[in-house]
Amino acid sequence: MKKAVVLVSGGLDSTTALAMAKAEGFDVYALSFDYGQRHARELAAAKRVTAALIVCRHITVHVDMSSIGGSALTATIDVPKGRSLAEMDRAIPVTYVPARNTIFLSIALAWAEVLGSRDIFIGVNQLDYSGYPDCRPEYIAAFERMANLATKAGVEEGVRLRIHTPLIHMSKAEIIRKGMALGVDYAVTWSCYDPTAAGRPCGRCDSCLLRQKGFSEAGLTDPLLATKNL
Repeated sequence: MKKAVVLVSGGLDSTTALAMAKAEGFDVYALSFDYGQRHARELAAAKRVTAALIVCRHITVHVDMSSIGGSALTATIDVPKGRSLAEMDRAIPVTYVPARNTIFLSIALAWAEVLGSRDIFIGVNQLDYSGYPDCRPEYIAAFERMANLATKAGVEEGVRLRIHTPLIHMSKAEIIRKGMALGVDYAVTWSCYDPTAAGRPCGRCDSCLLRQKGFSEAGLTDPLLATKNL
């Protein structure tokens, strides 16, 4: 079977991308990152996700992005709460982590080359997202071009690497419906940027609000809201 490196944060999107990679017949090698994020609870979710969906291997790479800060997810900057969709679309939010996907994809590229894999999956999407510049199709296309110039496999062996973004043109509702059709249990995922002291989703950060919007538009109830033992 073909090998694929899949970036897995433990969130709704990356979990669905993982399920889609498996449905396409790939042997999945899951890659997560402990980058000093305030919502490190997502790493426990990533372990639950990879256990539930059964991957060949799951590794977590430590990259301390909190040492440079610059984001509400890696520094002592308040996470925006209660924003409308119009406000989310207005500008790149403070939850943007500078160069995060570039760093993550570079490490995924390195692991793919070691594994002999030609395929990387990342769960970015440009419709229901918070304005992050490294989630756009043109960014992914540019990174893919660079990747095929930067590796021994690409230069000497003519191996063409592909960055798969199966969710790129899907709404959150469409993503959720797709995952449900593939048997994804979203109760094991995590989306919140700023969990409560009790370890529950805050329900008001951009990520929580976009998740709620997706389940509502899909005509479903988010199972995470009814789960008490995460």
